[in-house]
Amino acid sequence: MPISETNFSLSGQTGFYRGKVRDVYYIDDVMVAVATDRISAFDHILPRPIPYKGQVLNQLAAYFLDATKDIVPNWKMAMPHPNVTIGLLCEPIRVEMVIRGYLAGHALREYHAGKRLLCGEVMFDLMADNEAFPEPIITPATKADTGHDVDISGEDIVKQGILAADVYNEMVRITKALFQRGTAMAAERGLILVDTKYEFGWYKDQLYIIDEVHTPDSSRYWYADKYEQHQKDGKPQEHLSKEFVREWLMSKGFQGLEGQQMPVMDNEIVNQISERYIHLYEMMTGKTFEKKADDAETIEREIEVGLRG
Repeated sequence: MPISETNFSLSGQTGFYRGKVRDVYYIDDVMVAVATDRISAFDHILPRPIPYKGQVLNQLAAYFLDATKDIVPNWKMAMPHPNVTIGLLCEPIRVEMVIRGYLAGHALREYHAGKRLLCGEVMFDLMADNEAFPEPIITPATKADTGHDVDISGEDIVKQGILAADVYNEMVRITKALFQRGTAMAAERGLILVDTKYEFGWYKDQLYIIDEVHTPDSSRYWYADKYEQHQKDGKPQEHLSKEFVREWLMSKGFQGLEGQQMPVMDNEIVNQISERYIHLYEMMTGKTFEKKADDAETIEREIEVGLRG
């Protein structure tokens, strides 16, 4: 059964937070993040969980966190169950670092609306849909507790005192290095890493990567071998990311705006999303996805074992 939510009572638990996707349990300066099968788009949680999505998301996050820890330390300490990561409780920085290699997604929608400046970054005239930028652009957003995140320029982040210039510049350096690593890893698997986001936090006065890295919830991927032909033919690129979920919602008249009704998700679309998540895991890792039992009792028992370890 898909995991809609968890309600554990862990030994030594000092707090709990339910996010869009994860249920997070706090034990002093350690956090236990359970990746549920909830899925969100346009800052709304969709009505039905997606089978195995949590396992895919958590395992891919662990895969890329392990593959990038030489660039920047991250919060991950252990993964006792495919749905669970135990890690350091960092103080979040309320700025999301978004980096884009191509004119796609939010940037493309802004471009079609006539904008040529996004977070202080120039998007040149006469660009084709899904065309590569000359160099990846960084388009930060301030993190909102509820509702939509807000686009902001790096200049304004410093000017408004949200971050000191040296801290922001270091986050830019790390963001570029992570995106370069992710791009290279994607290319090895026949994929294009289109854009992604990184979240940072403090732990003992040091910058850490928190949350996830290069997963389908935080990133957009295309098939590399189809890119040029699709561009030549003027066709949309095929996504291996959550963008196809957004596109399905938009085709049903939903973009998360006030007064819009969330469309009904039938079994076909739910299974299709699940299959796409599993396919991405196998594409990105070269491994066969193993469906692990995800009953609450098993997960809680393995969490307790992981905490003791």
